Amino acid sequence: MTLSAFSLDDKYQSQTGRLYLTGSQALVRVAMLQYLRDKAAGLNTASFISGYRGSPMHNIDKELWRANRFLAEKALHFIPGINEDLAATACLGTQQSAMYGDGTHDGVFAMWYGKGPGLDRSIDAVRHANMHGSSKHGGVLVVVGDDHAMKSTDVPAACETMFADMQMPMLYPSSVQEIIDFGLLGWALSRFSGAWTGFKIVADTVDAAAPVDGDPHRLQITLPDFVFPEDGVHIRAGDRWLLQEPRLRKFKLPAALAFARTNGLNRVVLRSRRPRIGIVSSGKAALDVRQALIELGISDTQAADMGLVMLQMGMPYPFDGVAVRDFAAGLEEVIVVEEKRRFMEGRLRDVLYDLPDGQRPRVVGRMDQDGNEILPGCGEFGAEEIAR
Repeated sequence: MTLSAFSLDDKYQSQTGRLYLTGSQALVRVAMLQYLRDKAAGLNTASFISGYRGSPMHNIDKELWRANRFLAEKALHFIPGINEDLAATACLGTQQSAMYGDGTHDGVFAMWYGKGPGLDRSIDAVRHANMHGSSKHGGVLVVVGDDHAMKSTDVPAACETMFADMQMPMLYPSSVQEIIDFGLLGWALSRFSGAWTGFKIVADTVDAAAPVDGDPHRLQITLPDFVFPEDGVHIRAGDRWLLQEPRLRKFKLPAALAFARTNGLNRVVLRSRRPRIGIVSSGKAALDVRQALIELGISDTQAADMGLVMLQMGMPYPFDGVAVRDFAAGLEEVIVVEEKRRFMEGRLRDVLYDLPDGQRPRVVGRMDQDGNEILPGCGEFGAEEIAR
């Protein structure tokens, strides 16, 4: 076997083959891939990245500066924010670039980044931006670094409830490869739905390094059939603010659900011919579940023989009740494994509540049927705690 030539610049220059990237480098790479995908589709787009550093989002600006000589050729503009609020406002401005027909690009896709408390302080700017929306050939990723264990923040951070409160669709990648895949899906989702896309990151993912597939056209994204209002859902000049809420709730969020179903964002990762017990999880916790099974000596084949199935929610919000009901049909019990707040657990209980008694599985989450805590809601947990 011959070895191919290798360069440290491959992570940003190579358009094919396997690459070895950190999570922070993947966030830079995904913006370049989006540009290449747009170019292949005949679109003249540019990208804009702005935010404020803070662990676990402490390396992305460093990686962008390191990649500086590759940015201009892919129309990628990086301007660190003075603070998170101004960075979010600048990202909103990018969505107005084609609003009046005099822009130099078909659209500008943007990425805002910050740590969990950074979203806390800028939530007003981000909320208003999401209400205004995204442009047809733009789109915005709101990348938030959550510090569950408070290793570098003075308050615990978990952005799920904040994205839900802003009514912003949210993706939660579980690996370096998924940072790339979900990044591309996130921009496509933002363009399709007219909403901004939340993007949850934790240190275990963004600080990890792994081989990934660097082909810009590997991922096939399909736009679903969806009935939009006559005037569309994208950002517009002179928007009437009283129309923004119904547009968001009646069209943008349902469009996000349709997009998630069409593109398999919420997917069954463990199957069985005779399913009995289901696990619902997302992001890092989903990988912890898989690792816990390995530590318990349970292979995928053995899990299937035991009747164990698992649904990984790549888009925890808006919560896809249809996917969850279909997954839970016929199960005896559903176990929800999630970090910090009981975010998915409450929504899952609501979805299953009206099922007939004989069809409604037991739901176990943070606590068991007797109210005893199974997994900690404070700090963080991993595969070891799940395996217990």
